[in-house]
Amino acid sequence: MKKIRVAIDGPAGAGKSSISKCAAKKFGMIYVDTGAMYRACAVYAIENGIEITDEAITPHLDEIEIDMSYSPDGQRIMLNGKDVTTRIREEDATIGSSKIAVIPSVRLKLVEMQRTIAQNNAVIMDGRDIGTHVLPDAELKIFLTASVAERAKRRYIEMLEKGMKCEISKVIEDIEFRDKNDSEREFAPLKQAEDAILIDTSDMSFEEVCEKICDLIKEVI
Repeated sequence: MKKIRVAIDGPAGAGKSSISKCAAKKFGMIYVDTGAMYRACAVYAIENGIEITDEAITPHLDEIEIDMSYSPDGQRIMLNGKDVTTRIREEDATIGSSKIAVIPSVRLKLVEMQRTIAQNNAVIMDGRDIGTHVLPDAELKIFLTASVAERAKRRYIEMLEKGMKCEISKVIEDIEFRDKNDSEREFAPLKQAEDAILIDTSDMSFEEVCEKICDLIKEVI
């Protein structure tokens, strides 16, 4: 297929990753989970005792190598040669990723990597600023959202299924924190691109959302 680029943006817990994986598999495209890249940077900082601030992390950026591999089991994230696919989903990495994502030097490093992947492949890329900043000329832009309550419920169920201990009140608190952090950051904040298609999934099933997005992709292939 031709090298089309699909940008899917939206707040935390909107279902971007699951939907992107579904669509990418259907069309044989590469799914690029940009959030996983920020989580990996946060894990590096946490495990090396580096404060997540611009001044503290920037001198260490050249020490961070992130690789993404693809297998029948899905995308694997490698941090300096170590598989951190599971580690980056832990609570400290979740909070750390939102903090590290506001740091301009980190975003510049990762955006360069993301654009390189998109230049060489047909991709579905999800994140917070894909349509507005990373791939502003993407052939298809989608802004996926849902209510805070619905997003918290989905994330809560997902965490329980993975055997992770959590409280729904804490999940709501984390999502509200990330929404505020992502929307108010100075550099490439979360917002809907003017030419993006808005899809509110609050009252939609996973299958309905996936079908909707696949239909939109068919229109640009």
